[in-house]
Amino acid sequence: MRKLENVAVVVLEEVHPFELGVACEVFGLDRSESGLPVYDFALVGDRPGPMRTHSGFTVDVPHGPERIAGADLVIATATGIRAHYPEEVCAALRAAHDRGAHLLSICSGSFLLGAAGLLDGRRCTTHWRYADLMAERFPLTTVEPGVLYVDDHPVITSAGTAAGIDACLHLVRKVQGAEVARAIARRMVVAPHRDGGQAQFINRPVPEGGGESLAGVLEWMRRHLDRETGVDQLARLAHMSPRTFARRFREETGTTPHRWLTGQRVLLAQHLLESTGESVDAIATRCGFGNAATLRHHFGRRLGTTPQAYRRAFGGPRRTAGPQYQDA
Repeated sequence: MRKLENVAVVVLEEVHPFELGVACEVFGLDRSESGLPVYDFALVGDRPGPMRTHSGFTVDVPHGPERIAGADLVIATATGIRAHYPEEVCAALRAAHDRGAHLLSICSGSFLLGAAGLLDGRRCTTHWRYADLMAERFPLTTVEPGVLYVDDHPVITSAGTAAGIDACLHLVRKVQGAEVARAIARRMVVAPHRDGGQAQFINRPVPEGGGESLAGVLEWMRRHLDRETGVDQLARLAHMSPRTFARRFREETGTTPHRWLTGQRVLLAQHLLESTGESVDAIATRCGFGNAATLRHHFGRRLGTTPQAYRRAFGGPRRTAGPQYQDA
């Protein structure tokens, strides 16, 4: 898989500051004191100079589209939706794709990738408000409107605002390993991993305090991944009926208990494959999959690879310093 060292972020007029800030926060800061990678980071426009943001202030963009030629990752951040996109930028994006660079869009940045012809024949997503327009404008693209992000290698597209954080951390995890992604997430004070298949909008994005929150049950589930657990047992722990528990669980996490639990088990398997020499059978047991065949099935569905191939790619010495915390 291609390295991830040189990052170019495309900034066009009316760029949205939050989405631009996501790219800057994940890839633009020097965290070398924590043993984390330092990226060669650059803002790129259709021309160098000041660019007006959606909020009215300007951002200085030092580079024109020629800077994309050296990038391992090109991020198309949100700039609003326009009828036409600069052809010189589109051509640079196509050249980056052809030489194997990673391409990632945040929110409406997916329309720039579509205008460059890079979404034809691919699955993608965007902010749910723009999904119908995207499907209409790019009929050769399969738009998945309800998810946080879609990884159709080497192109990753994400939904609005905070989903861009999830997509960026997903790419870091994929290329540089879970330890690096967790450490960056810890510095950002965000969840290290949210499955791309989670819903874009959750009725209760921040669990309310008191007895209604499922935080305690989620923590119990994380600590007992090796156990067989069903909705009835989890509902009893939450002091709810199974029906109420299932509804509350989806409200707080955006997914079902089974899907959430499977995702946590795959995350634990990734960590063990990276950091231990345990056999795949032993890891499957520790993660609650029961046997290696079941682990391989879920690993393949979620990550598109096998446990053995993942270990070959990411196994070895732990690569980050300092204490870590468990995936949320």
